[in-house]
Amino acid sequence: MTSNGLSRLGQRIQAPPISWLMKMALGRPQLISLAAGFTDNETLPVEETRAILEEVLGAGSNGQAALQYGTTLGDSELRELTAKELHERDGAANEASVYSPERLLITNGSQQLLYMLSEALCDPGDIVIVEDPTYFVFLGALQSHGTEIRGVALDTEGIDLEQMRSVLDQLANDGLLPRVKMVVLVSYYQNPTGITTSLERKAGLLRLLREYEPSAGHPIYVVEDAVYRDLCFAGGDTPSALALSVPEVSERVIYVGTYSKPFATGIRVGYGVLPELLMTVVGRIKGNQDFGTANLLQQAMVQAIRTGRYASHVTRIRQRYAEKAETMCRAIREHFPSEIEWRHPRGGLYVWARLPEAVPTGLDSELFQAALDDDVLYVPGELCYAEDPTRAKPNHEMRLSFGAVPQEQIQAGIERLGNVLRRFMD
Repeated sequence: MTSNGLSRLGQRIQAPPISWLMKMALGRPQLISLAAGFTDNETLPVEETRAILEEVLGAGSNGQAALQYGTTLGDSELRELTAKELHERDGAANEASVYSPERLLITNGSQQLLYMLSEALCDPGDIVIVEDPTYFVFLGALQSHGTEIRGVALDTEGIDLEQMRSVLDQLANDGLLPRVKMVVLVSYYQNPTGITTSLERKAGLLRLLREYEPSAGHPIYVVEDAVYRDLCFAGGDTPSALALSVPEVSERVIYVGTYSKPFATGIRVGYGVLPELLMTVVGRIKGNQDFGTANLLQQAMVQAIRTGRYASHVTRIRQRYAEKAETMCRAIREHFPSEIEWRHPRGGLYVWARLPEAVPTGLDSELFQAALDDDVLYVPGELCYAEDPTRAKPNHEMRLSFGAVPQEQIQAGIERLGNVLRRFMD
């Protein structure tokens, strides 16, 4: 026998790096993991959630309804509350129809929506453009679909539009523009760099893509992955691309959000605002997958929002992450060699550190192994770069997370890593 019987997708799919990193952290209790992008354990809303579930299940027939199947697209009240909040946060800068609950889909976390979008839009050989670097778990989903990926560098305002034009021109010259399906931005406190994309940069990207759509022969969608938007702890909010007055924004922008990271990651409730065509297609895919997101969890989120518990919890965790970020940054200033570049985050869960190019940080590097030997774990920066055939992967960066690690361990973990870095860089 020469075949294992697996589909092409089954043969392409690779083990997600996050699984190995999580296994490493769980299997070594003495290890301080600065790798996992988990949320803070101590502030998880246990008492609030217990009260919410008692209220949801203690209401007679309403409790029975919460334990029954819901609809594929999601609970109508949760869709209405979510759409209203998003419209208000964007400053009502665009017409209400852009934020209609009819365009909003409830999902099992944001990851499910990203995967379904890949399924709805991408055939093997199609091209997705991502930030360079980007959210590495999504790269695995794209790889499993046989998608080719191109990376575009970031600056302090977001994705670099000059390099984006250069990438699009090269794809056009190679006759590949019809294969380009979407551009994906992690637009708030980006995983891994912490950069937030400005509204002006979002507008510029949409205008640029419209120039190339006639040659592509189809819409080029912008996926705005906004899962860290609620985790802001310094500075003001930035409107989403949905707020722009750029023509046809409602047919081009896909907004991806979640209640998991700001409330509780065990409550896997995400959502997306989709163009009408994609709303129909992704809704059908979701119907085939799961009939709809767990109804009990949706009712729990409705109650959390309706009673103000969600807003109160978000206020609390913003302060918590501000404190943890300050602890990590203070330790970095104290223990890291001065040649390492990094910036103080204004939200999210991460600090992105760039070493001199001569000091590799990858999974196979001596530095990574030395850090493990000293019981500290980071995410090698190379994992956050796509397999882009037009450039070599950078291999001198690292992502450090302050989200899950207990605050008293942040100082110790950075000190251990700093000692390793000094040994290698000296």
